[in-house]
Amino acid sequence: EEDSTNSFICVLKKMKEVRLMEKVVEETEEAFTERMEALAEQWRDLHARRAQLKAHVVTSGTTVKENERLRTQALKKAKEEKEENSKKENELLRARGELEALRKQHKKLSKKLLKYSLFKKYLEDVVANSQFRDIEDIISYYKALLRTRKDLLQSQWWHRQLMEQGKVLQQQIKAEKEAEMLQCRNDLLQLNESFDRTQSDIRQWEDCWAEVQDRAARKAAELKSLTMAIHSLFQ
Repeated sequence: EEDSTNSFICVLKKMKEVRLMEKVVEETEEAFTERMEALAEQWRDLHARRAQLKAHVVTSGTTVKENERLRTQALKKAKEEKEENSKKENELLRARGELEALRKQHKKLSKKLLKYSLFKKYLEDVVANSQFRDIEDIISYYKALLRTRKDLLQSQWWHRQLMEQGKVLQQQIKAEKEAEMLQCRNDLLQLNESFDRTQSDIRQWEDCWAEVQDRAARKAAELKSLTMAIHSLFQ
């Protein structure tokens, strides 16, 4: 159905191009006819002026110098008119070539139109058996569907982009958290080691403290004995 609709759209475009080409061909033919009529009129004017010039030369009885001047003017005028006529003939040939090219293109478009006429009949049957008012209504609906499909594809594409970005961000966060957890484990191990070393140091200091207290007790006993001895001696 999509291919058929696209083909029918092509048919409508080709029909429009054919109508435009027909109009261009008609305008070109009219312009060609007008150019031919103008050229024929100029040729008639040229022959009439030449006849008038010859009659004037015969009847005027002017001098040889005047005749030569008139002859020179007539030759110059004839040369200019010949160049103008040659230019117009070239334009006419170019117009004929353009007209022939337009006819060939018109023939080609006519063949394409005949080829795609089947799709037009198909769409007319669709209009007759559906809620659409005409073929243009079908085309408008089809274009709306294409726009909706395009918007949906664009939305899906953005959704995939966001999902991919979310996955990348999730992986980055996961990697960062894993790195942080690894760092915390390492810090915890270091703290445990420091705690063990601290406990070992505490036990050592406690032993030293007990030894110091023991020495202090012995010194106190000795001091007490010396004090008593000194007191006895004093007595």
